[in-house]
Amino acid sequence: MKKLAWLLITPLLASPVFAADLMQVYREAQQNDPNFAAAQATLDAGREKIPQGRAGLLPSLSVSGSSAWNENEVAFRTNPALNGKPQFNSNSYQLTLSQPLFRWQNWIAYDQSKMQVVQAEANFAQARQDLILRVSQAYFDIIYAIENLKAVRANKSAIGQQLESAKKNFEVGTATITDSHEAQARFDLALAQEIAAESDLEVKQRALESIIGKEPGPLATTRKDATLSPPQPSDMKEWVSAAEKDSINVQIQQAVADIAAREMDKQRAGHYPTIDLVANAGSSKSFGSTSLGLLDTDFQNIGVQLNLPLFQGGQVVSRQREAAANRTAAQSNLEAARRGAALSTRQYYLGVVNGLAQVRALKAALISSQSALESNKLGYEVGVRINIDVLNAENQVYVTRRDLAKATLDTLMAQLKLKAAVGSLGEDDVVQINTLLDPTNVQ
Repeated sequence: MKKLAWLLITPLLASPVFAADLMQVYREAQQNDPNFAAAQATLDAGREKIPQGRAGLLPSLSVSGSSAWNENEVAFRTNPALNGKPQFNSNSYQLTLSQPLFRWQNWIAYDQSKMQVVQAEANFAQARQDLILRVSQAYFDIIYAIENLKAVRANKSAIGQQLESAKKNFEVGTATITDSHEAQARFDLALAQEIAAESDLEVKQRALESIIGKEPGPLATTRKDATLSPPQPSDMKEWVSAAEKDSINVQIQQAVADIAAREMDKQRAGHYPTIDLVANAGSSKSFGSTSLGLLDTDFQNIGVQLNLPLFQGGQVVSRQREAAANRTAAQSNLEAARRGAALSTRQYYLGVVNGLAQVRALKAALISSQSALESNKLGYEVGVRINIDVLNAENQVYVTRRDLAKATLDTLMAQLKLKAAVGSLGEDDVVQINTLLDPTNVQ
């Protein structure tokens, strides 16, 4: 029975452990990131601008009523017989329907509401791009922190071997106490670097946890045979031109500028007349006279109401000047957004191109380091190299691998930021990067 149970669980023990990849982490962030949830709620709120703007063009219906106790004293000098002190309760209600016929500022406000929704959509698109960048950066930071910790520990191991060798040599009299002190100082420094690297890894893990709402488990790292693609198109000018037109920030500032331009027309409409169709229906009960007593009155009326503003203390003119200044500011902000998008695009484009060159160079350096390690191991076996040579060569491999990982991850981030600069960053880019990750390579 024990043998049978072992045969059943052995395949489970031998099955590989799969790490979470970038797409899985991104999906968790979509569900749990509070900033993204706030952006979604803000979008929902922004979409309500259109119904609010449309309401200014539709009829409004209201009802009002009143009830009051009255104690009056009526005196007629010409006919004292009619004198009295009537006490009564007066009641009234009124139903009012108003339909705007001409209110130009309401039409402009409706147009502005559409622009405000465009702005809200652009803000949410920026939040979605920001989520991809934040998740990717936090994910890559953890991968690099692990590679850095490996390199630091390899360096500490090599220095530890040197320290032991120095102590033994001092004991047999082939080295001075200074050599031991120097080796001890280097080891203490390496130990401090290890503590700092472990702390940095912990901080990076907590940063990702704050986004996805739970402690991150094992993460997939890049494949050893992963090949990074150069920017397409290859002409930087095409990227810059796209950024000046399609950058999310440019779209947001364009919407702000459009709203500000229409605000000038809206304030100018403060000089225009307004025309409304007004209908009333209601009833009232009041005291007519001592002879008539209480009166019940029902009424219905319908008509057109014209209001022509003549002078409002200079408020309309002042608001026009305010709107003009705000439009100038919005246009300046739009130009600043275009220039900022162009600058960012150039920086990220060069980051991708230079990063690819750095990755190629470090791949060659890694091959050289691995060849040097093999040579030192062979030299150690035949007696022409000592153990410390092998340890130093091994440490160099870890350092080069760490630098290669950083260059690769930085280049991937530059690619994502380049897409974000032109407003085209989306889930397809996350999927593309996911193909470069190896879920079986657990970090």
